Amino acid sequence: MLIKTYGYAVQGINATKITVEVSISTGVNFYLVGLPDNAVKESQQRIHTALKQYGYKIPGKQITINMAPADIRKEGSAYDLTIAMGILSASEQIPADIISDYVIMGELSLDGELRPIKGALPIAISARKEGFKGIILPEANASEAAVVKGLEVLHANNIKQVIDFFRGENSLQKADINLDETFLNTNEFAEFDFADVKGQENIKRALEIAAAGGHNVILIGPPGAGKTMLSKRLSGILPPLTPEEALETTKIHSVAGKGKGLVRQRPFRAPHHTISDIALVGGGNNPQPGEISLAHNGVLFLDELPEFKRSVLEVMRQPIEDRVVTISRAKFSVEYPASFMLVASMNPCPCGYYNHPEKDCVCAPGIVQKYLNKISGPLLDRIDLHIEVTPVPFSELSKQQVSENSNAIRERVMKAREIQSKRYASEEHIHCNAQMRSKDLKSYCQLNEASNTLLKNAMERLGLSARAYDRILKVARTIADLDNSANIETQYIAEAIQYRSLDREGWAG
Repeated sequence: MLIKTYGYAVQGINATKITVEVSISTGVNFYLVGLPDNAVKESQQRIHTALKQYGYKIPGKQITINMAPADIRKEGSAYDLTIAMGILSASEQIPADIISDYVIMGELSLDGELRPIKGALPIAISARKEGFKGIILPEANASEAAVVKGLEVLHANNIKQVIDFFRGENSLQKADINLDETFLNTNEFAEFDFADVKGQENIKRALEIAAAGGHNVILIGPPGAGKTMLSKRLSGILPPLTPEEALETTKIHSVAGKGKGLVRQRPFRAPHHTISDIALVGGGNNPQPGEISLAHNGVLFLDELPEFKRSVLEVMRQPIEDRVVTISRAKFSVEYPASFMLVASMNPCPCGYYNHPEKDCVCAPGIVQKYLNKISGPLLDRIDLHIEVTPVPFSELSKQQVSENSNAIRERVMKAREIQSKRYASEEHIHCNAQMRSKDLKSYCQLNEASNTLLKNAMERLGLSARAYDRILKVARTIADLDNSANIETQYIAEAIQYRSLDREGWAG
């Protein structure tokens, strides 16, 4: 008897339907074909032992299992339940009347328990598109798959519950989620709040500008000045995720095996400086999303930037520009979204006290510039705001006055983003000011004569590099949006110029 059951293979953040064809005939053998990897081949032992726990068995006949299409490599243990149901149905231990209506996926433990799989959300999305009635998954994957409307999401704790469902002896639990209620509260506080930060009003202002325009930012200052503390609070002032952004972000986390339901808050990823280039951008023998993709629609924080290996930093250059990372292999390539805000921090020199108002720098001549040269010009070229952070004086730390909280700052950021959303409604590639290209600046960043003169004089007198020109215009456009101004006035250009510290000739001596 020939039976077909269905599963999915995840490639990138999309899923491809896999048809598991099970044929049982005379003889004694077990064939599993269709380009399975070792984990799939080992499913026979897991299935045999799991079924035995509940009084079922793999029949002692010739069993041929084909996983089509045969030119796609099948990886992982997520097909255990798919194959097991096919074997039981083909051997007439369970009815076959409704088995083809469902996508069935899950890893089996030896006692028959179902373990979670990766990529439940993209699998559910593809199953709905291809007209399946429902999907049967382990309970741990149910909440993320339930985001997909128009698909019956059923979950089980063990294989016995799934068998009883197809035998008509019980019903499986149905997962459901109300997206309207999920996104109803858009003003909840983040874990870290700017109200905790004493002083540093100029740095808070700069981070507000960065959040409003989606700009990349680097903080330069001595140890203990508050660089990490400020950076951790940035994601809390970004606009809330839209349902579409939340769905795309959840897909990435689901594929990476980190899915725990719908992602509601913007990601904040802070990898250690010992990270490898593959772990940062993604890849591996079985390609997985890297940190830059897990930070999609959120913040990627690189603390102690010069301590990262140069090769690791350089592989970020193209994803920062293209907002997508492509991983190519001999037979296939996958793409992962990577639209993130880069926030980096660093000491100004190896000892950390260059330009410190109270402590003297002990670095030898030329060492400061050598330290800064660890970060390449092309990478700095992609960072819009360079912010010098100075230590907070005791008078500020001892104040009892409560600082402005993140929620109040986020309200202003959201208003600025609304202005940008309307301005770029006809532009597919632009969603915020930071995404403008050079040709877009002519349309959206026109300067009056006074502003143009100020910028020209600043570039000549401060020795600003040519690459600073575009960045200043983008940042000035964001400052104008925060002030609800249609024009870029001279005061906006003046403030934007302050945020190009590393472009000034002689900054490092």
